[in-house]
Amino acid sequence: MSEHKEITVRAKVREGRGKNDARRARRDGMVPVNIYGGEGDAVSALAPLSELAAILRSEAGRNTIFTMDIEGVGSSEVMFHDRQVDPLRGRLIHADFTRLVKGQKIEVTVPLHLVGEPIGVREEEGHLEQVIREIDIRCQPRDIPDAINVDVSNLHVHDVVHVSDIPAIEGVEILATPENVIATVGIVKEEPVATAAVEEGAPAEPEVIGKGKKEDEEGGESKE
Repeated sequence: MSEHKEITVRAKVREGRGKNDARRARRDGMVPVNIYGGEGDAVSALAPLSELAAILRSEAGRNTIFTMDIEGVGSSEVMFHDRQVDPLRGRLIHADFTRLVKGQKIEVTVPLHLVGEPIGVREEEGHLEQVIREIDIRCQPRDIPDAINVDVSNLHVHDVVHVSDIPAIEGVEILATPENVIATVGIVKEEPVATAAVEEGAPAEPEVIGKGKKEDEEGGESKE
């Protein structure tokens, strides 16, 4: 878990609610957002796109804890709960934030990173396959790890590492099913080379036209 950096995003209450108001806000470099939960009322606001985008690009990404200071309302510690991105431009166009309550655990999703080169890859011509790349956890907001590392260096071919193999992390509860497979080392199967239909130098069998006899029986005269 990286050292927590204090970040404050200053926002203002959103007055309009229509699509035209939202479009105007986005043209001005602002993003419509909602803040709810915790000990306050739900608030709709406008926050700077550049600052929210920088948070999402940071190491902690959507799990970053920061202060949202809304003009005329006050400040709260928040985290991203949901976000909407323009699929064509890749630009954040809306976000929901959850207020954090001191002492209250939250559920978040964090990345799973595989660490080390398996023996099965290094010495046995195997291939490492990562089955799941994220995992759900429950913990205090300040205890959220940037990622959970899983050591795979001792895996041989056909070995499997499960969720239950993740070492215990103080203050962090793993919510995924223990039997879920995280990664495995398999063998890359080569495609069999197609056998030639005709061996080199061997005469090819003649093509058979199969309807002649039937036609003779049905429409032709007997030769007897």
